[in-house]
Amino acid sequence: MDGELRSLTERLRQESAGAAAFERLTRTTDHDQLAAVLTAAGQPLWARELAAFRLGIAGDRRAFEALVLLLNHRDPPRCAAAAHALARLGDPRTARAAATLATNELRIAYALQPVRLLVELRAPESVPALITTLQRRLRPHDPYRRVALACVEGLGVLGDTRARPVLDDALAHPALAAAAAGALARIPRPR
Repeated sequence: MDGELRSLTERLRQESAGAAAFERLTRTTDHDQLAAVLTAAGQPLWARELAAFRLGIAGDRRAFEALVLLLNHRDPPRCAAAAHALARLGDPRTARAAATLATNELRIAYALQPVRLLVELRAPESVPALITTLQRRLRPHDPYRRVALACVEGLGVLGDTRARPVLDDALAHPALAAAAAGALARIPRPR
């Protein structure tokens, strides 16, 4: 069992108060049974999350919509678990969804995991979305420094020269300067 699944299982076991349905969902190997949880009315959030996560890490694309909703949830552990499953799902829609969530100013408080997912995916949408998100975080007194820092670090990992201008701008922000310098050092200089 991987660490993310173990963590999710323990968290959801507590949420479910050890319900029999929880044990059934953790043990089943029937993907149709898991997918039915995603569409059945009245299912608790813990059951939907567990079913979506298990389907996602198994590569079953029926989990996509539920995982994207969880990626944008207000609860950070739910977002992290959804990002983990989406990275393993292999659905071509994932990068676009993550980019949309990362650049949505109305939901920026929940953008940390979409940003990290974009870095992991290394998709064509990743660099433009991270640049856009970081540019918006460079305003004075922006409260979302963790998102900005994730963008800076991610742009360094991705190593795309298009990120140089926004990383140069990030150097002027004390909370981001060291990370921006490190990111710029990883990006090839134009010739």
